[in-house]
Amino acid sequence: MGKLEGKVAVVSGAARGQGRSHAATLAREGADVVIFDLCDTLSTALTPGATESDLRETAAIVESYDRRCLAATVDARDLAGLQAFADQAMTEFGRIDLLAVNHGMWTVAANSWELDEAAWQESLDVLLTGAWKVTKAFIPKILQGGRGGSIVLTSSINGLRPQPSGVAYSASKAGVLNLMKVLAWELGEFDVRVNAVCPGGVDTQMVTGGGTLEKALSLRGDYHNTVRNRLKIELMPPQAISDAVLWLLSSDARYVTGVELPVDAGWLTF
Repeated sequence: MGKLEGKVAVVSGAARGQGRSHAATLAREGADVVIFDLCDTLSTALTPGATESDLRETAAIVESYDRRCLAATVDARDLAGLQAFADQAMTEFGRIDLLAVNHGMWTVAANSWELDEAAWQESLDVLLTGAWKVTKAFIPKILQGGRGGSIVLTSSINGLRPQPSGVAYSASKAGVLNLMKVLAWELGEFDVRVNAVCPGGVDTQMVTGGGTLEKALSLRGDYHNTVRNRLKIELMPPQAISDAVLWLLSSDARYVTGVELPVDAGWLTF
């Protein structure tokens, strides 16, 4: 019997990368899974966006574990669309227990004052406001069940330690941590736990696709070349983050709430 048997979990940004890994991991542990993604390319991101085909592939992976999956193309910035999808999920499954807010983007510029306004605004809209909108749409559904629940927001080690040339990403991810803490306080009385996972470098398309990593290295090689994981790995597999998300969502972490959990191969420590 899996750790999440009988639960219904929602994962944003699930078409590929960490989101796909999260959805597959939660399904493996017995949860039915509700997934969504933008399935388009953001205007200021160098990395090409996921596709509807990617999202269908994630759904097929979930179903390969003999779990049900509801998938849709939804923009985390579209509150009305999110609320309609949350209603659809409740109609389909009758409950929502778990939420992993995972969607994201990454943009860099030489210096904070040289970042285009459009890149700043889109980053905050996607990473911070989008995270809040996802919680706004799905938390009432968790509360409706009266059974408690668990929420994990994906922040970053750059929400804890700033990344020069990555002001929009760093500021947004720091904001996500305080969003998590406010929610943890507010939802505690309803037995809903809220935590954040803070990944280090992960081998996903957001990092390795589209040239964003190369641009970051060219702009701030002095910074990136002095930062080293303590463990002997350059980029972690997405499953490393999914394992932490699973722990935080499961009853194994039943007394854990309001926590910023780094999964960074020791990056922050040294």
